[in-house]
Amino acid sequence: MIPKKVFFTKGVGVHKDKLASFELALRQAWIEKCNLVYVSSIYPPTCKILSKSEWEKLLAPGQITFCVMARMDTNEPNRLISASIGLAIPADSENYGYLSEHHGYWETEEKCWDYAEDLAATMLATTLWIEFDVDKNRDERKQEYIASGKIFKTRNIAQSAQWNKDGLWTTVISSAVFILE
Repeated sequence: MIPKKVFFTKGVGVHKDKLASFELALRQAWIEKCNLVYVSSIYPPTCKILSKSEWEKLLAPGQITFCVMARMDTNEPNRLISASIGLAIPADSENYGYLSEHHGYWETEEKCWDYAEDLAATMLATTLWIEFDVDKNRDERKQEYIASGKIFKTRNIAQSAQWNKDGLWTTVISSAVFILE
């Protein structure tokens, strides 16, 4: 059972109940009708990334759906939360890539996606035996990864939000959702 397709989605939910806030985030991401099963970080070889117009017609209510998800919730005043998925795909499409999830407090959407994307690229670089200096900053390491010719592509999706002023729960999610044939 190896997924051949994947899509990326994100959402924000706000509600007085934490669970309902999560449900609303899933609705905004268009995956609330699925039974989600969380999986770890391997991006399957030759997996195709779908656009929304392609994937939205492939989901059915009650469908068992595998995903990598980053999630963050808060009901603390003025708290900024974020969640991101990073992806690193090898140049050789017959090899597997990596997905990473990152979530945090007080991180902008850009900082969160940059961290998740760098984490996925670093995990992939270690499996491809790309030499790099862990003490270098992300941009310098990214140049080393690109120069190796072994990492084809990186990407990310992120969602951030600030706590609701009315004291409601706020939830952010980002997810890579797999489609099985």
